[in-house]
Amino acid sequence: MSSIKPSAHLAEVRYEIRGALTRRAREREAAGEAVIKLNIGNPGRYGFATPRHLREAIASHLADSEAYGHEQGLDEAREAILAQQQARGATGIDVERIFVGNGVSELIDLSLRALLQPGDEVLLPSPDYPLWSAATLLNHGQPRYYRCPAENAHLPDPDEIEALVGPRTRAIVLINPNNPTGAVYPKALLERIVEVARRHDLLLLCDEIYDEILYDGTPFQPLAAVAGDHPCVSFGGLSKVHRACGYRVGWMSLSGDAKRTADYRDALQLLAALRLCANVTAQWAVKPALLDTPTIGELTSPGGRLHEARRIVLDHVAASPFLDVVAPGGAIYAFPGVRADAIPSFDDTAFALRLLDEEGVLLVPGTSFNLSASRHLRLTLLPEPAQLVEVFARIDRVLGRMAEEHRPVASAVA
Repeated sequence: MSSIKPSAHLAEVRYEIRGALTRRAREREAAGEAVIKLNIGNPGRYGFATPRHLREAIASHLADSEAYGHEQGLDEAREAILAQQQARGATGIDVERIFVGNGVSELIDLSLRALLQPGDEVLLPSPDYPLWSAATLLNHGQPRYYRCPAENAHLPDPDEIEALVGPRTRAIVLINPNNPTGAVYPKALLERIVEVARRHDLLLLCDEIYDEILYDGTPFQPLAAVAGDHPCVSFGGLSKVHRACGYRVGWMSLSGDAKRTADYRDALQLLAALRLCANVTAQWAVKPALLDTPTIGELTSPGGRLHEARRIVLDHVAASPFLDVVAPGGAIYAFPGVRADAIPSFDDTAFALRLLDEEGVLLVPGTSFNLSASRHLRLTLLPEPAQLVEVFARIDRVLGRMAEEHRPVASAVA
């Protein structure tokens, strides 16, 4: 009998954060070898706990969670999200324009499935969070990438974004605070991007899952408040700020002129209904998460674990003869690059493989984030700070060996 062939849609889809390198790391662990993992933003795997009052909210509502819920989410959860969005300045929004899903990942897929016709284009940042590219492709769209280079603090150029707009462009995606770079977009930049969207009648899609994870007083500007009456979908959730990845609770809110977005809202509602509902049990944590005293500040302020991890990364990169980095203003990652003057010929995927095989450290090469000719590496700030000290010693050892290997070649050419 012939083998079962997978869908041709998958040919261009990549998700290397949990890809070949991760599988190789699991093989090494199964063989009894220790691996330090810096490849994924999963707080619970690094000793971070979901706040107790969120657990208690779920426990006290177990008996209320045994039936399917509303396809758009529990009323009290959506009302809490609405209150947050209104407090942030979103306009033209009500509970019928709030959707709760099984994590932001599901909602990204729904938002693009409701929008795209075959061949439509979506403008995405490079580097991007690769689910955005995958969801675009799987929904018959075509990604087009605008650059967010290190030399511009990983911020995009609105003029470059506008130059990419074509007759099939439907949306601009922003990730703010950014994964993988940690860049946080200033209000003036967001205003210019909104103007591009206005001129070309493009939907704005803004992934704000790291909205409260900020360092050293960096301000966060929600896009919906800047967009005003222009259609905008904002995404948030419990996974990162509230350290509750396994709960799989995310949300999206549709703001802007309700008449312009009525058909799109109805399409989202239809898709939400087709999958019946999101996880009911965990939705009881939304209201206390959004309306009670925030808990993330103790981790991101000076002396907090995330702040200390970030400090160690910045200090060790500054001391390295091989690395540069733009200090992340938010999120839980750093995106250092290998200096061209230190190692002129550099392949980030080959380096990541060597780092795993030679030093037992797993991180993600920048090419995994749809960044061409990447010299970058993404690592999470979630490990204990002391472990990051050891990680950078191992990174520098491999880079040092690579630099030594390059020198005889350079001398021979000379």
